[in-house]
Amino acid sequence: MIFIRMPVPTQQDLKLAQEAFLENEPRDLFYRVATELIRLSIEGKTQITLLEALSVLLQTWNRQYYQYRRFDNQHYTDICNLFERLSRSVFRFRERSILSLAKDDLSNILEIFNEFERVLGPVGASKSLHLLAPDFFPL
Repeated sequence: MIFIRMPVPTQQDLKLAQEAFLENEPRDLFYRVATELIRLSIEGKTQITLLEALSVLLQTWNRQYYQYRRFDNQHYTDICNLFERLSRSVFRFRERSILSLAKDDLSNILEIFNEFERVLGPVGASKSLHLLAPDFFPL
């Protein structure tokens, strides 16, 4: 595996990226709803589960992936199993910023991403990790 060293984005870089995203992404509504549902489910303030909220985003933002794959009960079960295995690892990043990235994080991040990618594809993995730990995994 080849690693490419990339500069860590600054807070200004992230702010500019966020502004560009909001300006150019017409599906922001789905993102905002999914983000809010995830926050409410984590806080126990809704009957919608975290995985149901995540599924909202996957089926709207990752529509091309599901064009040739079914989002059926088996796929949802695969997502549940994935989350059961990795939720603790993912949530360790939820309260962190990407600015706190350390060398020691790399192997854990790669393991998490690879597992998510196997179930959700690369775009679904990226978007899911962003929703679960938005300041650590920015889009």
